Amino acid sequence: MGIKDDAVEVRAQGWRTLAALHGLIEGELERALQAGSKLSVVEYTVLDALSRQDGWHMRMQQLARATALSPSATTRLVNRLEDRGLLTRILCDDDRRGIYTELTANGSSLLAEARPVHDATLEQALNEAQDIPELAPLVDALPNCTQ
Repeated sequence: MGIKDDAVEVRAQGWRTLAALHGLIEGELERALQAGSKLSVVEYTVLDALSRQDGWHMRMQQLARATALSPSATTRLVNRLEDRGLLTRILCDDDRRGIYTELTANGSSLLAEARPVHDATLEQALNEAQDIPELAPLVDALPNCTQ
């Protein structure tokens, strides 16, 4: 194995470690959010992204980027959330092809209920990951917002 091969393997190992941390966190969040609010992690992510718009709305493409989903998967997700009354779609006045998505009052309420569960679960999962030697350096690299 040459130096170039070693560098590729180091990066691959780093990627596997990052994927392991992501999987651990996402699994814990999925269980907690489903149990507490009947939301998936990606549904929570959509509601959270919309809530950060300060009363404004987002284009579907922006939501797709925020959730790391394809446009078609984002459309299906938005359909489900709209059917549940958690968000609404608005046609763009300037561009008939443009569709905006906006959080409803019910969506805001559910998000407010889910946020403490999300945040506490995230903190707990990061604390657990901190105790796993392979994951601890990645946790250490994250900003600590509690200080």
